[in-house]
Amino acid sequence: MVGYEAILIASGPLAKNAPTRVRRSKRTGPKQTGLKKTGSKKNATEERMDRVDLKPPAAAVGRLADAYAAAPLLNCLLREVAEPLPGVPGQRPVHRLPGTGRLLRVRAGRRPADPELFAAGAWHRVGHPELVKLVAEELRRHTGLPGGDLPAEMIDSREAVAALLAARTRTTPPDDLYQRSEQSLITGHPYHPAPKARGGGPVASWLPYAPEAYARFPLVLLGVREDQVAEDGDTRALDALGSAPPGYRLLPAHPWQLDLVADTLAPAFADGRLVRLGTTPFDPWPTAAIRTVYEPRADLFLKFSLDVRITNDIRRLWRHDLLRLRRTDSAAGRAFAAMRAPAATGASAGTGASGTTGASTTTGASAATGASPVTGMSAAWLADRGHRTASFAYEELAVVVRDGLRDHLLPGAVPLLAAGLAEGFDGSPLAATADPAAWWEAYLAQVVPPALTAFDTHGVVLEAHLQNTLVAVDASGTPVQALFRDAEGVKLLADVPRAAGWERLVYCLIVNHLMEIAGALAEQHRGYDPWPAVRRALARHDLPEIPALLGSPTLPGKTNLLLRWTGADGADARYLPLRNPLADR
Repeated sequence: MVGYEAILIASGPLAKNAPTRVRRSKRTGPKQTGLKKTGSKKNATEERMDRVDLKPPAAAVGRLADAYAAAPLLNCLLREVAEPLPGVPGQRPVHRLPGTGRLLRVRAGRRPADPELFAAGAWHRVGHPELVKLVAEELRRHTGLPGGDLPAEMIDSREAVAALLAARTRTTPPDDLYQRSEQSLITGHPYHPAPKARGGGPVASWLPYAPEAYARFPLVLLGVREDQVAEDGDTRALDALGSAPPGYRLLPAHPWQLDLVADTLAPAFADGRLVRLGTTPFDPWPTAAIRTVYEPRADLFLKFSLDVRITNDIRRLWRHDLLRLRRTDSAAGRAFAAMRAPAATGASAGTGASGTTGASTTTGASAATGASPVTGMSAAWLADRGHRTASFAYEELAVVVRDGLRDHLLPGAVPLLAAGLAEGFDGSPLAATADPAAWWEAYLAQVVPPALTAFDTHGVVLEAHLQNTLVAVDASGTPVQALFRDAEGVKLLADVPRAAGWERLVYCLIVNHLMEIAGALAEQHRGYDPWPAVRRALARHDLPEIPALLGSPTLPGKTNLLLRWTGADGADARYLPLRNPLADR
């Protein structure tokens, strides 16, 4: 204990290596417009922070919620701020917090747990409320900035997890394996300080629409007066959702968003520019993205605006993003069409029976051809076909029409969300496989080549992180296809320097995606090292950046905690160096 006390004295907040200030990034552009502020920001934050002093519930759900909420917060703190101290074999790793000089130790792993602080010669457990206070104090000293609403969001995230866990005790997981994978994310982003925050609203306002609670709900159907409709691309699928009276066009709306922007839309309802037409006769279900829903019978994804901060951003469909969507989507579509160079055509094959793909459904040509005989790839792009909205509420009511699954899936394949495979769910083939090495080789063969080919050959930088990647498996659970989505996150090398595009791809594909799947594999299958296979998979590609990637001691890690604390825009990614597990294999 004397050694730790000496470290505390030598490295306290007044020590020689005083904390440095981090400049706040200025927020500019359309992401600051059109959002209604409610109440005093300071008072709202103070009100939420008062909850930190409440005693955590003693019930099992409360303790589990504390653990779920603490893990990603600790991941952020250890990655971005804390300094590791020399370890003692067999003991928990100890970290120094440079702003306060405190010593913190945790139970190590993919999801760190049981944090303890060293004080008065002993280690003391830190509950989630105290952890939030600890992080807030550390970051105030470390950055010289107050942190805005982030402490309140950390508390909100924990409360949301508790509500989700309680809701799960009253329902059962969906039978469909794809839906189960999309709705499995209780932890969510493993390196975000508040991954489950829902804007601080009452639980009743958002729980009916939460994928983690296995929600299904009808969409609200609106009629927009024809002279007020704004649209781009192919939105014909929306007209099949219902019928509109003469002089109006159909526009589906997310019921939560209608509640959020009710005051803004009231004049349009009053003067007849908008009319309510009831609800859909079917109940779509929300994907992991929360604002995107899937309707299996129509085989259609619909992406809506939600005026709620989820992770780093207000999840509104911003006008400037919508207006560039067709360009990025078209570029991605052309890249995947080239990767799926046509083979000899034949009769379309059925996808087989499942809750997702339907029974005896005919696939499109891309699914019927299987893997390309030219490239060997069977990857698919789920196109964002177009968007429709009302001109007077362009961002608030926008809806993006996205391809469904049937015309893209290989016959008999079942899609699974990569993020679900990383977090785990009942029926996951990652956990069930008896041959993790073969399973991982198959996974890499489906995911890595299309992402690298899109970048190097076609100048398309996919946002190939866990939530934007579906991995389809065959009847044995072996990965046979990758499907990528979300043109909003795509970058084009025509618009960004190649080096910046490569850094983004490395972060999304390797750090955010493969590192998490590899960690899950190693956790489920003790003794298996997944990284030599990743190195081999990357080395097969003749990109000029690959040798440096394989030899670099570090990889770029996104600093979500500091990004949110300093008030930087969500799109203003900042990276810090992480140890590269590829370099020592």
